[in-house]
Amino acid sequence: MDAVKKDAKCVVILGDGMPDYPIAELGGKTPLAYARTPNMDKLVRRGEMGTVRTVPMGMLPGSDVANLSILGYDPQRYYTGRAPIEAVAMGVELAEEDVAFRCNLVTLSNEKVYEYKNMLDYSAGEISTAEAQEIMKDVGDRLGNIVFNYYPGVSYRHLMVWRGGPEPDAFKLTPPHDITGEEIAVFLPQGENAEVLQGIMEESSTFLPDHPVNKKRAALDLPVANSLWFWGEGKKPRLDSFAGKYGLEGAVISAVDLIKGLGLLAGLEAVDVPGATGNINTDFRGKAQKALEKLREGLDFIFVHVEAPDEAGHHGDLQAKIKAIEEIDEKVVGEVMRGLDEFADYRLLVLADHPTPLILRTHTEEPVPFCMYNKGEGLGESLSNRYGEFSENYVAGGIYIEKGHTLMGRFLGR
Repeated sequence: MDAVKKDAKCVVILGDGMPDYPIAELGGKTPLAYARTPNMDKLVRRGEMGTVRTVPMGMLPGSDVANLSILGYDPQRYYTGRAPIEAVAMGVELAEEDVAFRCNLVTLSNEKVYEYKNMLDYSAGEISTAEAQEIMKDVGDRLGNIVFNYYPGVSYRHLMVWRGGPEPDAFKLTPPHDITGEEIAVFLPQGENAEVLQGIMEESSTFLPDHPVNKKRAALDLPVANSLWFWGEGKKPRLDSFAGKYGLEGAVISAVDLIKGLGLLAGLEAVDVPGATGNINTDFRGKAQKALEKLREGLDFIFVHVEAPDEAGHHGDLQAKIKAIEEIDEKVVGEVMRGLDEFADYRLLVLADHPTPLILRTHTEEPVPFCMYNKGEGLGESLSNRYGEFSENYVAGGIYIEKGHTLMGRFLGR
Protein backbone atom coordinates (compact mmCIF):
# COMPACT_ATOMS: atom_id res chain seq x y z
CA MET A 1 0.00 0.00 0.00
CA ASP A 2 1.15 3.56 -0.65
CA ALA A 3 2.18 5.80 2.21
CA VAL A 4 -0.57 7.36 4.29
CA LYS A 5 -1.65 10.71 2.89
CA LYS A 6 -1.51 13.80 5.03
CA ASP A 7 -4.61 14.09 7.25
CA ALA A 8 -5.70 10.49 6.52
CA LYS A 9 -7.35 8.73 9.44
CA CYS A 10 -6.15 5.21 10.27
CA VAL A 11 -8.19 2.79 12.40
CA VAL A 12 -7.43 -0.76 13.54
CA ILE A 13 -10.31 -2.84 14.92
CA LEU A 14 -9.21 -5.99 16.68
CA GLY A 15 -11.57 -8.74 17.86
CA ASP A 16 -9.55 -10.63 20.44
CA GLY A 17 -9.66 -14.40 19.91
CA MET A 18 -12.28 -14.33 17.12
CA PRO A 19 -10.82 -17.19 14.99
CA ASP A 20 -11.73 -20.74 15.92
CA TYR A 21 -11.98 -24.28 14.54
CA PRO A 22 -14.88 -25.76 12.52
CA ILE A 23 -17.75 -26.87 14.77
CA ALA A 24 -20.15 -29.68 13.87
CA GLU A 25 -23.03 -27.89 15.58
CA LEU A 26 -22.54 -25.04 13.10
CA GLY A 27 -22.50 -27.33 10.07
CA GLY A 28 -18.73 -27.48 10.00
CA LYS A 29 -18.32 -23.70 10.08
CA THR A 30 -16.32 -21.70 12.59
CA PRO A 31 -18.16 -19.14 14.77
CA LEU A 32 -16.59 -16.40 12.65
CA ALA A 33 -17.81 -17.98 9.41
CA TYR A 34 -21.24 -18.72 10.91
CA ALA A 35 -21.85 -15.29 12.47
CA ARG A 36 -23.66 -12.60 10.53
CA THR A 37 -20.93 -10.09 9.64
CA PRO A 38 -22.16 -7.91 6.73
CA ASN A 39 -19.79 -5.03 7.49
CA MET A 40 -16.64 -7.12 7.65
CA ASP A 41 -17.78 -8.98 4.52
CA LYS A 42 -18.23 -5.66 2.72
CA LEU A 43 -14.67 -4.70 3.56
CA VAL A 44 -13.42 -8.04 2.26
CA ARG A 45 -15.18 -7.58 -1.09
CA ARG A 46 -13.65 -4.13 -1.51
CA GLY A 47 -10.34 -4.50 0.28
CA GLU A 48 -7.17 -6.51 0.68
CA MET A 49 -7.58 -9.86 2.42
CA GLY A 50 -4.94 -12.16 3.82
CA THR A 51 -3.54 -13.97 6.83
CA VAL A 52 -0.80 -12.92 9.21
CA ARG A 53 1.26 -14.82 11.77
CA THR A 54 1.05 -12.59 14.83
CA VAL A 55 2.91 -14.99 17.12
CA PRO A 56 6.50 -15.80 16.11
CA MET A 57 7.33 -19.49 16.02
CA GLY A 58 8.57 -20.67 19.40
CA MET A 59 6.76 -17.99 21.41
CA LEU A 60 3.63 -18.63 23.45
CA PRO A 61 0.41 -17.39 21.78
CA GLY A 62 -0.55 -14.79 24.35
CA SER A 63 -2.49 -11.62 23.66
CA ASP A 64 0.57 -9.73 24.86
CA VAL A 65 2.86 -11.17 22.18
CA ALA A 66 0.21 -10.99 19.44
CA ASN A 67 -0.89 -7.40 20.07
CA LEU A 68 2.70 -6.23 20.44
CA SER A 69 3.29 -7.70 16.99
CA ILE A 70 0.17 -6.11 15.51
CA LEU A 71 1.19 -2.68 16.79
CA GLY A 72 4.38 -3.04 14.78
CA TYR A 73 6.90 -4.22 17.37
CA ASP A 74 8.85 -7.46 16.95
CA PRO A 75 8.08 -9.54 20.08
CA GLN A 76 11.40 -11.34 19.78
CA ARG A 77 13.09 -8.00 20.37
CA TYR A 78 10.73 -6.13 22.69
CA TYR A 79 8.78 -8.66 24.76
CA THR A 80 9.67 -8.85 28.48
CA GLY A 81 6.48 -10.42 29.92
CA ARG A 82 2.79 -9.65 30.28
CA ALA A 83 2.51 -8.35 33.83
CA PRO A 84 5.00 -5.47 33.44
CA ILE A 85 2.97 -4.19 30.47
CA GLU A 86 -0.14 -4.16 32.64
CA ALA A 87 1.84 -2.41 35.38
CA VAL A 88 2.34 0.54 33.02
CA ALA A 89 -1.42 0.88 32.52
CA MET A 90 -1.99 0.67 36.28
CA GLY A 91 0.57 3.39 37.00
CA VAL A 92 2.81 1.02 38.94
CA GLU A 93 6.46 2.05 38.80
CA LEU A 94 8.94 -0.78 38.33
CA ALA A 95 12.64 -0.54 39.13
CA GLU A 96 15.04 -2.34 36.82
CA GLU A 97 15.45 -5.18 39.34
CA ASP A 98 11.73 -5.67 40.05
CA VAL A 99 9.64 -8.54 38.68
CA ALA A 100 5.92 -8.12 38.05
CA PHE A 101 3.39 -10.96 38.05
CA ARG A 102 -0.21 -11.10 36.92
CA CYS A 103 -2.20 -12.01 40.02
CA ASN A 104 -5.56 -13.60 39.12
CA LEU A 105 -8.37 -14.15 41.56
CA VAL A 106 -9.45 -17.71 40.72
CA THR A 107 -11.94 -20.32 41.87
CA LEU A 108 -10.41 -23.64 42.91
CA SER A 109 -12.26 -26.74 44.07
CA ASN A 110 -12.51 -27.57 47.77
CA GLU A 111 -10.03 -30.44 48.28
CA LYS A 112 -8.09 -30.01 51.53
CA VAL A 113 -4.68 -30.55 49.93
CA TYR A 114 -3.87 -27.57 47.70
CA GLU A 115 -2.17 -29.62 44.98
CA TYR A 116 -5.27 -31.77 44.54
CA LYS A 117 -7.57 -28.85 43.80
CA ASN A 118 -8.98 -28.26 40.30
CA MET A 119 -9.09 -24.96 38.41
CA LEU A 120 -12.84 -24.31 38.24
CA ASP A 121 -12.81 -20.71 37.01
CA TYR A 122 -9.78 -18.58 36.08
CA SER A 123 -11.83 -15.39 36.57
CA ALA A 124 -13.77 -16.23 39.76
CA GLY A 125 -16.99 -15.88 37.78
CA GLU A 126 -15.78 -12.60 36.24
CA ILE A 127 -15.96 -11.08 39.69
CA SER A 128 -16.86 -7.40 39.71
CA THR A 129 -14.14 -4.81 40.08
CA ALA A 130 -15.72 -3.43 43.26
CA GLU A 131 -15.77 -6.87 44.89
CA ALA A 132 -12.26 -7.67 43.73
CA GLN A 133 -10.86 -4.43 45.09
CA GLU A 134 -12.23 -5.24 48.54
CA ILE A 135 -10.56 -8.63 48.39
CA MET A 136 -7.26 -7.29 47.08
CA LYS A 137 -7.10 -4.67 49.83
CA ASP A 138 -7.21 -7.46 52.40
CA VAL A 139 -4.70 -9.48 50.38
CA GLY A 140 -2.32 -6.53 50.55
CA ASP A 141 -2.87 -6.10 54.28
CA ARG A 142 -2.25 -9.80 54.98
CA LEU A 143 0.41 -10.74 52.45
CA GLY A 144 2.00 -7.46 51.39
CA ASN A 145 5.31 -6.11 52.70
CA ILE A 146 8.34 -4.20 51.44
CA VAL A 147 9.25 -7.11 49.14
CA PHE A 148 5.82 -8.22 47.86
CA ASN A 149 3.43 -5.45 46.76
CA TYR A 150 -0.16 -6.03 45.58
CA TYR A 151 -2.11 -3.72 43.26
CA PRO A 152 -5.84 -4.05 42.47
CA GLY A 153 -6.87 -3.98 38.83
CA VAL A 154 -10.07 -4.71 36.92
CA SER A 155 -12.34 -7.67 37.72
CA TYR A 156 -10.15 -10.73 38.31
CA ARG A 157 -6.97 -9.16 36.84
CA HIS A 158 -4.50 -7.85 39.42
CA LEU A 159 -0.79 -7.34 39.90
CA MET A 160 1.91 -8.45 42.30
CA VAL A 161 5.41 -6.97 42.24
CA TRP A 162 8.36 -8.80 43.76
CA ARG A 163 10.80 -6.00 44.53
CA GLY A 164 14.29 -7.12 43.62
CA GLY A 165 12.94 -10.53 42.63
CA PRO A 166 14.69 -13.37 40.80
CA GLU A 167 15.13 -13.26 37.04
CA PRO A 168 11.80 -14.09 35.34
CA ASP A 169 13.48 -16.89 33.40
CA ALA A 170 13.89 -18.71 36.71
CA PHE A 171 10.15 -19.45 36.75
CA LYS A 172 7.80 -21.64 34.78
CA LEU A 173 4.28 -20.37 35.41
CA THR A 174 1.02 -21.41 33.75
CA PRO A 175 -1.84 -19.06 32.75
CA PRO A 176 -4.93 -20.19 34.66
CA HIS A 177 -7.16 -19.87 31.60
CA ASP A 178 -5.13 -22.69 30.03
CA ILE A 179 -6.09 -25.25 32.69
CA THR A 180 -9.82 -24.88 33.30
CA GLY A 181 -11.12 -28.14 34.78
CA GLU A 182 -7.61 -29.51 35.38
CA GLU A 183 -6.01 -30.58 38.65
CA ILE A 184 -3.48 -27.87 39.46
CA ALA A 185 -0.65 -30.07 40.81
CA VAL A 186 1.46 -30.19 37.64
CA PHE A 187 0.72 -26.54 36.83
CA LEU A 188 1.91 -25.00 40.09
CA PRO A 189 4.94 -22.66 39.94
CA GLN A 190 8.17 -24.38 38.99
CA GLY A 191 11.81 -23.31 38.97
CA GLU A 192 14.14 -21.55 41.36
CA ASN A 193 12.26 -19.80 44.20
CA ALA A 194 8.96 -21.18 42.86
CA GLU A 195 8.13 -22.43 46.34
CA VAL A 196 7.83 -18.79 47.44
CA LEU A 197 5.07 -18.11 44.94
CA GLN A 198 3.29 -21.37 45.67
CA GLY A 199 3.48 -20.63 49.37
CA ILE A 200 1.71 -17.30 48.86
CA MET A 201 -0.95 -18.92 46.69
CA GLU A 202 -1.57 -21.61 49.30
CA GLU A 203 -1.70 -19.08 52.11
CA SER A 204 -4.26 -17.00 50.21
CA SER A 205 -6.49 -20.08 49.96
CA THR A 206 -6.62 -20.34 53.76
CA PHE A 207 -8.35 -16.99 54.33
CA LEU A 208 -10.00 -15.94 51.07
CA PRO A 209 -12.93 -18.41 51.32
CA ASP A 210 -14.02 -16.65 54.53
CA HIS A 211 -13.77 -13.14 53.13
CA PRO A 212 -17.11 -11.26 53.45
CA VAL A 213 -17.26 -10.73 49.68
CA ASN A 214 -16.93 -14.47 49.09
CA LYS A 215 -19.50 -15.25 51.77
CA LYS A 216 -21.99 -13.08 49.88
CA ARG A 217 -21.08 -14.65 46.54
CA ALA A 218 -21.43 -18.17 47.95
CA ALA A 219 -24.88 -17.29 49.29
CA LEU A 220 -25.86 -16.22 45.76
CA ASP A 221 -24.36 -19.42 44.32
CA LEU A 222 -21.68 -17.43 42.48
CA PRO A 223 -18.05 -18.62 42.06
CA VAL A 224 -15.89 -17.46 44.94
CA ALA A 225 -12.41 -15.94 44.61
CA ASN A 226 -10.73 -18.46 46.90
CA SER A 227 -7.11 -18.29 45.73
CA LEU A 228 -4.49 -16.11 44.07
CA TRP A 229 -2.75 -17.40 40.95
CA PHE A 230 0.51 -15.97 39.63
CA TRP A 231 1.61 -15.92 35.97
CA GLY A 232 2.76 -13.55 33.21
CA GLU A 233 6.04 -12.69 34.95
CA GLY A 234 8.43 -10.11 33.53
CA LYS A 235 10.59 -7.04 33.96
CA LYS A 236 10.24 -3.40 33.01
CA PRO A 237 9.61 -3.04 29.24
CA ARG A 238 10.50 -0.32 26.75
CA LEU A 239 9.12 0.42 23.29
CA ASP A 240 10.15 2.86 20.61
CA SER A 241 7.68 5.65 19.97
CA PHE A 242 4.82 4.78 17.60
CA ALA A 243 4.84 8.38 16.36
CA GLY A 244 8.57 8.11 15.73
CA LYS A 245 8.12 4.88 13.75
CA TYR A 246 5.06 5.84 11.72
CA GLY A 247 4.63 9.61 12.02
CA LEU A 248 1.13 9.35 13.52
CA GLU A 249 -0.28 10.49 16.84
CA GLY A 250 -2.92 8.16 18.21
CA ALA A 251 -4.68 6.26 20.94
CA VAL A 252 -5.72 2.78 22.05
CA ILE A 253 -9.26 2.01 23.21
CA SER A 254 -9.64 -1.10 25.35
CA ALA A 255 -11.12 -2.35 28.61
CA VAL A 256 -8.01 -4.33 29.56
CA ASP A 257 -4.78 -3.07 31.10
CA LEU A 258 -2.64 -5.13 28.73
CA ILE A 259 -3.66 -3.11 25.68
CA LYS A 260 -3.63 0.17 27.58
CA GLY A 261 -0.11 -0.61 28.77
CA LEU A 262 1.11 -1.41 25.27
CA GLY A 263 -0.37 1.85 24.04
CA LEU A 264 1.23 3.92 26.78
CA LEU A 265 4.60 2.27 26.22
CA ALA A 266 4.35 3.22 22.54
CA GLY A 267 3.49 6.82 23.41
CA LEU A 268 -0.17 6.47 22.47
CA GLU A 269 -3.06 7.76 24.56
CA ALA A 270 -4.97 5.10 26.53
CA VAL A 271 -8.66 6.04 26.34
CA ASP A 272 -11.22 4.84 28.87
CA VAL A 273 -14.80 4.17 27.77
CA PRO A 274 -17.48 4.05 30.48
CA GLY A 275 -19.22 0.69 30.27
CA ALA A 276 -16.27 -1.11 28.66
CA THR A 277 -15.87 -4.37 30.59
CA GLY A 278 -13.76 -6.80 28.59
CA ASN A 279 -16.63 -9.30 28.22
CA ILE A 280 -19.89 -9.74 26.31
CA ASN A 281 -21.55 -7.01 28.39
CA THR A 282 -19.15 -4.34 27.18
CA ASP A 283 -20.30 -1.13 25.47
CA PHE A 284 -19.41 -2.11 21.90
CA ARG A 285 -20.89 1.00 20.28
CA GLY A 286 -19.34 3.24 22.91
CA LYS A 287 -15.86 2.12 21.83
CA ALA A 288 -16.62 2.96 18.19
CA GLN A 289 -18.09 6.34 19.09
CA LYS A 290 -15.07 7.17 21.24
CA ALA A 291 -12.74 6.22 18.37
CA LEU A 292 -14.54 8.62 16.02
CA GLU A 293 -14.54 11.32 18.69
CA LYS A 294 -10.75 11.09 19.09
CA LEU A 295 -10.30 11.27 15.30
CA ARG A 296 -12.44 14.40 15.16
CA GLU A 297 -10.30 15.89 17.92
CA GLY A 298 -7.27 15.56 15.67
CA LEU A 299 -5.68 12.18 16.31
CA ASP A 300 -4.62 10.23 13.22
CA PHE A 301 -4.47 6.63 14.46
CA ILE A 302 -6.86 4.64 16.68
CA PHE A 303 -6.46 1.03 17.82
CA VAL A 304 -9.81 -0.38 19.03
CA HIS A 305 -9.51 -3.63 20.98
CA VAL A 306 -12.54 -5.78 21.91
CA GLU A 307 -11.92 -8.61 24.37
CA ALA A 308 -15.36 -10.27 24.33
CA PRO A 309 -14.77 -13.12 21.80
CA ASP A 310 -11.66 -14.22 23.69
CA GLU A 311 -13.49 -14.38 27.01
CA ALA A 312 -16.24 -16.44 25.40
CA GLY A 313 -13.63 -18.78 23.96
CA HIS A 314 -11.98 -19.28 27.34
CA HIS A 315 -15.37 -20.10 28.86
CA GLY A 316 -16.29 -22.47 26.02
CA ASP A 317 -19.46 -20.45 25.36
CA LEU A 318 -20.41 -20.88 21.70
CA GLN A 319 -23.43 -18.60 21.68
CA ALA A 320 -21.56 -15.83 23.50
CA LYS A 321 -18.75 -16.02 20.96
CA ILE A 322 -21.10 -15.78 18.02
CA LYS A 323 -22.92 -12.88 19.65
CA ALA A 324 -19.64 -11.09 20.42
CA ILE A 325 -18.51 -11.37 16.80
CA GLU A 326 -21.86 -10.06 15.53
CA GLU A 327 -21.79 -7.18 18.01
CA ILE A 328 -18.29 -6.25 16.85
CA ASP A 329 -19.44 -6.28 13.24
CA GLU A 330 -22.59 -4.22 13.81
CA LYS A 331 -21.65 -1.86 16.62
CA VAL A 332 -17.91 -1.41 16.13
CA VAL A 333 -16.98 -2.07 12.49
CA GLY A 334 -20.28 -0.77 11.11
CA GLU A 335 -20.32 2.30 13.35
CA VAL A 336 -16.72 3.16 12.54
CA MET A 337 -17.24 2.69 8.79
CA ARG A 338 -20.20 5.06 8.78
CA GLY A 339 -18.32 7.64 10.84
CA LEU A 340 -15.17 7.46 8.73
CA ASP A 341 -17.10 8.50 5.63
CA GLU A 342 -17.04 12.08 6.91
CA PHE A 343 -13.26 12.18 6.40
CA ALA A 344 -11.68 12.78 3.01
CA ASP A 345 -9.33 9.83 3.36
CA TYR A 346 -9.03 6.92 5.72
CA ARG A 347 -7.62 3.43 6.15
CA LEU A 348 -9.28 0.62 8.09
CA LEU A 349 -7.73 -2.66 9.25
CA VAL A 350 -9.87 -5.41 10.81
CA LEU A 351 -8.28 -8.51 12.30
CA ALA A 352 -7.84 -10.74 15.34
CA ASP A 353 -4.76 -11.29 17.46
CA HIS A 354 -4.94 -15.11 17.76
CA PRO A 355 -7.50 -17.92 17.69
CA THR A 356 -9.19 -18.92 20.96
CA PRO A 357 -10.87 -22.21 19.99
CA LEU A 358 -13.89 -23.16 22.06
CA ILE A 359 -12.86 -26.81 22.17
CA LEU A 360 -9.49 -25.89 23.74
CA ARG A 361 -10.53 -22.83 25.77
CA THR A 362 -7.11 -21.30 25.25
CA HIS A 363 -5.06 -19.50 22.61
CA THR A 364 -3.40 -21.13 19.63
CA GLU A 365 -0.70 -19.83 17.31
CA GLU A 366 -2.26 -20.24 13.85
CA PRO A 367 -2.17 -17.21 11.52
CA VAL A 368 -5.24 -14.99 11.67
CA PRO A 369 -7.28 -13.32 8.91
CA PHE A 370 -6.99 -9.62 8.26
CA CYS A 371 -8.68 -7.18 5.90
CA MET A 372 -7.40 -3.72 4.91
CA TYR A 373 -9.46 -1.10 3.14
CA ASN A 374 -8.26 2.25 1.85
CA LYS A 375 -10.98 4.74 1.00
CA GLY A 376 -8.59 7.03 -0.76
CA GLU A 377 -7.30 4.60 -3.37
CA GLY A 378 -9.50 1.52 -3.53
CA LEU A 379 -7.96 -1.90 -3.68
CA GLY A 380 -10.05 -3.83 -6.17
CA GLU A 381 -11.88 -7.09 -5.62
CA SER A 382 -10.79 -9.60 -2.98
CA LEU A 383 -10.46 -13.32 -3.63
CA SER A 384 -13.06 -13.93 -0.92
CA ASN A 385 -16.60 -12.70 -0.24
CA ARG A 386 -16.53 -13.49 3.48
CA TYR A 387 -14.31 -12.47 6.34
CA GLY A 388 -13.13 -15.64 8.05
CA GLU A 389 -10.25 -17.89 8.93
CA PHE A 390 -8.52 -20.73 7.09
CA SER A 391 -10.53 -20.13 3.90
CA GLU A 392 -8.84 -21.82 0.94
CA ASN A 393 -10.08 -19.25 -1.53
CA TYR A 394 -7.73 -16.61 -0.12
CA VAL A 395 -5.11 -18.62 1.77
CA ALA A 396 -4.05 -20.35 -1.47
CA GLY A 397 -3.89 -17.26 -3.64
CA GLY A 398 -4.01 -14.37 -1.22
CA ILE A 399 -1.53 -12.53 0.94
CA TYR A 400 0.35 -14.27 3.73
CA ILE A 401 2.51 -12.25 6.10
CA GLU A 402 4.95 -14.38 8.07
CA LYS A 403 6.32 -11.62 10.30
CA GLY A 404 3.34 -10.09 12.03
CA HIS A 405 5.14 -6.96 13.17
CA THR A 406 5.50 -5.91 9.51
CA LEU A 407 1.72 -5.76 8.97
CA MET A 408 1.42 -2.30 10.54
CA GLY A 409 4.01 -0.93 8.13
CA ARG A 410 2.11 -2.46 5.22
CA PHE A 411 -1.16 -0.98 6.49
CA LEU A 412 0.35 2.48 6.88
CA GLY A 413 2.47 2.27 3.73
CA ARG A 414 5.70 2.55 5.69
